[in-house]
Amino acid sequence: MTLQDGWTRDTSPFHAGELAVQERLGVREKMDGFGRKVVRPFMPEQHREFYAELPLIYVGHVDAEGRPWASVLVGGAGFITSPDPRTLTLDARPFAGDPLADGLAKGSFIGLLGINASNRRRNRVNGQITDRNGTEVTFTVDQSYGNCPQYIQTRTPFWTRDPKTPNDAAEVSRFTGLDSAARAMIAQANTFFVATASRNAGTDEGLNGADVSHRGGKPGFVRVEGNVVTIPDYPGNLHYNTLGNIEADPRAGLMFYDDQTGDVLMLTGTAEIDWDSTEAKAFRGAERLWSVKVTEAIRLPGALPLRWEFGGYSPNALMTGDWDETAANLAAEAKREVWRPYCVTAIKDESAVIRSFHLEAADGDGMFSYEPGQYLTIRVAPSGADQPLIRTYTLSSAPNDLTYRISIKREDARADGPAGRVSTHLHTTIKVGDIIEAKAPRGDFFLNTAEKRPAVLLAGGVGVTPMISMARQAASEGVRMRHTRPLRIFHAAQTTADRAFAEDFHALRAQTEGRIRYVSLINGPAADEVEGKDFDAQGYVTSDLLRKHLALDDYDFFVCGPPPFMQGVYNTLRGLGVRDARIFAEAFGPAALSRTPDEGAALKPDAAPEAEESVVAFKGSAFEQRWNKGDVPILELAEAHGLTPEYGCRNGTCGTCATKIMSGAVTYRGDVSAANAPDYALICCAVPATDRVELDL
Repeated sequence: MTLQDGWTRDTSPFHAGELAVQERLGVREKMDGFGRKVVRPFMPEQHREFYAELPLIYVGHVDAEGRPWASVLVGGAGFITSPDPRTLTLDARPFAGDPLADGLAKGSFIGLLGINASNRRRNRVNGQITDRNGTEVTFTVDQSYGNCPQYIQTRTPFWTRDPKTPNDAAEVSRFTGLDSAARAMIAQANTFFVATASRNAGTDEGLNGADVSHRGGKPGFVRVEGNVVTIPDYPGNLHYNTLGNIEADPRAGLMFYDDQTGDVLMLTGTAEIDWDSTEAKAFRGAERLWSVKVTEAIRLPGALPLRWEFGGYSPNALMTGDWDETAANLAAEAKREVWRPYCVTAIKDESAVIRSFHLEAADGDGMFSYEPGQYLTIRVAPSGADQPLIRTYTLSSAPNDLTYRISIKREDARADGPAGRVSTHLHTTIKVGDIIEAKAPRGDFFLNTAEKRPAVLLAGGVGVTPMISMARQAASEGVRMRHTRPLRIFHAAQTTADRAFAEDFHALRAQTEGRIRYVSLINGPAADEVEGKDFDAQGYVTSDLLRKHLALDDYDFFVCGPPPFMQGVYNTLRGLGVRDARIFAEAFGPAALSRTPDEGAALKPDAAPEAEESVVAFKGSAFEQRWNKGDVPILELAEAHGLTPEYGCRNGTCGTCATKIMSGAVTYRGDVSAANAPDYALICCAVPATDRVELDL
């Protein structure tokens, strides 16, 4: 047998419960081929050597009542041996009070998990005990495979007593309700182990295996409410061993231990999976939740004869949240349409003209979730302004960041108009500690990092801000999900002094081993700057440039920049045969982009006709105004009568002006791109479509 043999049996390496979960989550077909490559009915040589070096091994087993328990066997290096690729022998005695003492009988199914805590390597085997002689157990392998180290924290073990010396004098506690000590131990844990059973779905018969798995996160990632323990389910290897077992048999055992005291806490109970949880959406890094209602607990004080010196958190664990943060995020969700205060925590110049502002919620609630490429609507009051001014700025931070970052180009302010007033105010007045009001992020221009199709990001000037968010999130998700969407970024700037984030993009290329690549275009390089060293090419985005760097295969194209840049790049892409449906645009006024529909593309439905005449009623202001076809949009009508509705863009792209329609209907002049609920109107572009329109304004 060789490492290439894989799963040589005709049956699937996954049982019915695992297959059901894989089917539910859309990965069954993918995992059938992958599972047959990585799951083996024997141990490769490197796994056999790995187990022989371990001082302890984690065990999943099932008691006489069918309840799973997670346990650990400790014996010191060499207590596990492997006489052949299908056999392990373990010479160790379970702790006094551990149900495993009765679970190592001949014929019992167990699962074994080995972890080297110093380098985060882990491997697992499932199978059956075929012999027991005193403290020596012979285990025959049914399945063997390696696990990725995603959420394993590094630790260095050291012995406090001989592993062969039992701690029988310790008082074992058994209880059915979690006490304060148990809750405290769980609440501070950054690691635990879960045991589940593989059996025919919906029966107490047909036990065909036991399993034990590792779970890790930051302290506080496990929640305890009464006797219910709730765990976020992070992205893993897509085998879904634990969830698949719970799907077939909703019972589970959990084991926690204390690094410093050697105390062990074992729990068993009924398990439940929450497939579509609001809390999971608010929990950073989680895809769903699962919980265990504890029916019995065992505490083994000082049972472990070794302790651990903590090394560091897994990079994956650092990208996840905890329950306090989740509660704050849920509280924030109720304020999506409310202006909230954000404190400026850091300011950094990204170029000669672009400055970044880092923002953190100042009201005690959490941060809103968002997609890479979306924008933030802010409200500030520059000196001399009659009322606060509203602007929208793309977030240059990544959704996994703990703060928002907006990166703003300073425009020249004009005394006779609004242009540049906010950016000048931010650049010249705002300092660390100041408060900026903002609404929740929004926008339809964003990157799906899970997509397999490569993407090309084309930015002009400060239009690079959504691109750095997209690229950073793609790199981050590559670590978390083990898939980095391939990206090629083209950034055109006037000078290298004006260019922002070049070093960040170069770092992302190294971090992703070339899955993210960056091309810097400079229109007017300095005399001492060298093409190929200080920048990649001189000039603009052209057909020849794209042909040089791209295979012009099936890409998604994301374009952002000033209107002339946008239109020029769009026309170039269409000239190269790129379909309109593959070009996604976000501009300083994307409504100005003139698009050519693909041949055969469905046409947009015609807008409802404007009313010939109408009455617009402003409910909150208790007045009405007649309106005739051809008159100004509703926003201007309201302003003409002294009202000050909020707005950002005046072209239907930002959604800031959305106002609830109490009765009647509106229509729009031109295209609007902001997402909007059916019973709301984007009043900056809306005009009456019925003889009366009543608005909550």
